[in-house]
Amino acid sequence: YLNVHAGIDEQMVGKTSVDILKEISKNVSIPIAVAGGLDAQTAAQSVKYGAKIVIVGGNITHSANVEESTVKIRRAIDEPKIEYEEEKTLDEKTRELLEKVSTSNISDAMHRKGAMSGVFPVNRGVKMVGRAVTVQTFAGDWAKPVEAIDIAGKGDAIVINNDGRKNIAPWGELATRSCMNKGISGVVIDGGVRDVDDIMKLNYPLFATATVPNAGEPKGFGEINAEITCCGQIVKPGDWIVGDTSGVVVIPRERGYEIARRAVEVKKNEERIREEIRRGSTLSQVVELYKWEKK
Repeated sequence: YLNVHAGIDEQMVGKTSVDILKEISKNVSIPIAVAGGLDAQTAAQSVKYGAKIVIVGGNITHSANVEESTVKIRRAIDEPKIEYEEEKTLDEKTRELLEKVSTSNISDAMHRKGAMSGVFPVNRGVKMVGRAVTVQTFAGDWAKPVEAIDIAGKGDAIVINNDGRKNIAPWGELATRSCMNKGISGVVIDGGVRDVDDIMKLNYPLFATATVPNAGEPKGFGEINAEITCCGQIVKPGDWIVGDTSGVVVIPRERGYEIARRAVEVKKNEERIREEIRRGSTLSQVVELYKWEKK
């Protein structure tokens, strides 16, 4: 047998065992085994593309319900049906994955890097996922932040450095409504925001470091889409920004898909642990805390 396997590092940048299988199966006559990141859907695809042996690991062992996952995968192998989907861009795949995970999952996947400090959600229970449109402004000057709304595309996130000033706001309700009209996914402000009562009624993903009634003047100082620092994190145009009730994280653009995949794996592992706790275990028992605790 010839075994086809996409390693975990390859999977994190978008390569799949099924893609490798497609190419190899055209050029060899010996039986092929396939492994690496397979689930029910890709297991079925593997059979369709000629695999005689399908090896599934993590999507069973990391599952919250091992028996259910095993039965689903076994059925997919025995009765393979391929659901054809329109090919998505890497950005579309990245966004889809990031929508499924929390900022806590992402922080774990990045080894506790990328989290903004001192920022809070104006509205809880809403989520933001978008590519950064950055704004550097000064002391409540709201000209550049508002101009950024016209530059940002649907699904983008506006990230504003208000020079760290919490006593004067470069943003309010009217700007928020404009973002909603454009389909902008959310706004982060290293500084103050005003009109909070009205913004809360809109239930829009907006994050800031302070609330204040004072507005600045539109003088036009600053710039759009330059590298900035926001709440302790360097943010470049195009970086992925994810925000939820726990806070906001920044993912470098070039690592977006990789981190999204790793965050999904973190979530799967947490789901398995959650299920074991539901069955009566404790967190320390599940993760064998006493075994690994430093003495």
